[in-house]
Amino acid sequence: MSKAIVVGFNGSAGSDAALTWALARAARDKLPVIVVHAVDDRWMSPDFQYHEIIRESGMELLQQARESASGQAPDVEVDIQLRHGSGGSVLRDVSKEAAIVVVGGHDKRWMDGGPMTDRALQVVAASECPVAVIPARRGTGDRGVVVGVDGSAESLQAVAFAAAEADLGGDGLTVVLAFKSPGRWVEKKLPSSGLAETMAEEDRIVLAESIAGLGEKYPDLTVEQRLETGTEPAKALVNIAAGARLLVIGSRGRGAFSRTVLGSTAHAVLLQVPCPTIVTRVHRVKHGD
Repeated sequence: MSKAIVVGFNGSAGSDAALTWALARAARDKLPVIVVHAVDDRWMSPDFQYHEIIRESGMELLQQARESASGQAPDVEVDIQLRHGSGGSVLRDVSKEAAIVVVGGHDKRWMDGGPMTDRALQVVAASECPVAVIPARRGTGDRGVVVGVDGSAESLQAVAFAAAEADLGGDGLTVVLAFKSPGRWVEKKLPSSGLAETMAEEDRIVLAESIAGLGEKYPDLTVEQRLETGTEPAKALVNIAAGARLLVIGSRGRGAFSRTVLGSTAHAVLLQVPCPTIVTRVHRVKHGD
């Protein structure tokens, strides 16, 4: 049996959007969908009087999700699962056998700990398969696939994933490499160094190498290269992908510490996802200390 698309569902607007997105992808790829709700009962005693009520509420939520899915995509096979534990740990476990995990984006109205405790970040950091993070509100556009690159092994995986997605959907692919130019005070300390120009030239080479071979594999794919030198990578990706159908990023990049699971650029993007965003983890990459 094919691996299923797993949706983390909690009844929020973000999880509703995640379910809708997952159903469309499942219909396209002819895959089943599993809708998962986590009951975080780690703090409860089995004898706690509301324990069963919380379970029943979770199952009722899942039944509503299944009814919604049946109305949206009647031809997609949908299963529901009520699991125990934190949302992050539950979705980490199911990611081991999933084609992709889909969750709603960060809700800026949450007041229970702020963005650093956001469930989407936890899931992306722990997942063993690609994770799609879907914003609650639909963007202004739905054409084109954008992918961020920096020459790291993870970003090359992201390019491969994004190119396949763009080709399958008949979209153009925009490959973005962004870095912030050195401050003027740095340039002044290095007379005639041309540091900014040297960095830009090196990154043009990285950008070209990142898309090497795509033309042969996808002859009908239109690829645009964009080098952004005046802004931070996360901001550049969010701005460029504002009207895109999909943004693809690697789990971490060349600037990440060796023991860091989620890179700073991925982390920043996920706090303000401009469109459906997939963080790839096609296969694990070993990094030296």
